[in-house]
Amino acid sequence: MRAVDLIEKKRDGKELTTEEINFLIESYTKGAIPDYQMSALAMAIYFRDMTERERADLTMAMVNSGETIDLTAIEGIKVDKHSTGGVGDTTTLVLAPLVSSLGVPIAKMSGRGLGHTGGTIDKLESIEGFHVEITKEEFIELVNKHKIAVIGQTGNLTPADKKLYALRDVTGTVSSIPLIASSIMSKKIAAGSDAIVLDVKTGAGAFMKTEEEARELAQAMVRIGNNVGRKTMAVISDMSQPLGYAIGNALEVKEAIDTLRGHGPKDLEELCLALGSQMVYLAEKAASLEEAKAKLKEAIQSGKALAKFREFIASQGGNPDVVDHPERLPQAAYQIDVPAKADGVISEIVADEIGIAAMLLGAGRATKESKIDLAVGLVLNKKVGDPVQAGETLVTIHSNREDVAEVIEKIYANIKISDHAEPPKLIHGIV
Repeated sequence: MRAVDLIEKKRDGKELTTEEINFLIESYTKGAIPDYQMSALAMAIYFRDMTERERADLTMAMVNSGETIDLTAIEGIKVDKHSTGGVGDTTTLVLAPLVSSLGVPIAKMSGRGLGHTGGTIDKLESIEGFHVEITKEEFIELVNKHKIAVIGQTGNLTPADKKLYALRDVTGTVSSIPLIASSIMSKKIAAGSDAIVLDVKTGAGAFMKTEEEARELAQAMVRIGNNVGRKTMAVISDMSQPLGYAIGNALEVKEAIDTLRGHGPKDLEELCLALGSQMVYLAEKAASLEEAKAKLKEAIQSGKALAKFREFIASQGGNPDVVDHPERLPQAAYQIDVPAKADGVISEIVADEIGIAAMLLGAGRATKESKIDLAVGLVLNKKVGDPVQAGETLVTIHSNREDVAEVIEKIYANIKISDHAEPPKLIHGIV
């Protein structure tokens, strides 16, 4: 087989066989196919698309390019959740203890975040003593004992995807549905779960700006999952404004605690119940999504979910007292209120720009080498559709430096006040 023949075949709109896809991915991973040929193939896929069978084969070829995690020693149906990203995306911090409190094993692999705020691991590390540097054996033991554990991503999962992703980034082929879907699903499948729930974002702060694009991606990923023997469901959710109120690591942990108490932001709670009910249903702990949702609400009201969060923190070396004393989380030196300049209704909060404002404070990483300040970030006091009076606080800045003029300027440029606005619909659909 020669790579050039397969590039031409895909360029001409023909279907690649399983064997041909395996050859391309295996050879590329080993360095036998150069970047320029793989770039040409990515562009051919971008324009010519792939069939459902090709997409599933591409996904599994990337899964098999490196290590896979064997979670068979964990009892029960293991369900993983993936979000396509967003601003103030606190869902994992709420979902992991909430869903595991119903006996669903949550064996979560998380990375450190690049972007507006840290990843789930960075957020959890704002809890004193909490650590994710545990062996695979300890990880499996913790999940069997407590139904929940979080570990840092292992080194050699899906190396083909890492290489191809870096290439797509610089060749204008990032926004190809088969390439995005196989990239995301290969990582989830390699991580060893039996079932996968996807939170596919749409709107200004999302990768998929329109609902149609988000639906197409969600359907592609669900079909890949189901075609390779992983029960998969998806929620299409709004990211035209940040989720919840908090953007920043310790601030989001506090918001997760509030939500597990039943006092969190309504949109965050609604999304967690939608995703959580799919997780509980796929784990066969409820006969329907409605029954699953009722069980999750009961776990919040009874305090069971919060108790599970305490247990989880303690099991990984963290101080569980932060659940009852969130003021023990890292605190910023300055809290600066940004007042509204006019009366009206909040009509727009540009999610990704507000996320960048949080990153400017040190809440996220611009590069892998950047150091995160776990205490800093933003807390919104208003959401789209809320009335506001001049002088009322729009946002509270949590900062460790006094001079935040550039952050204030960014906030004013990206929160619009009009005469009238309706709050956006949070859940756009279930796939």
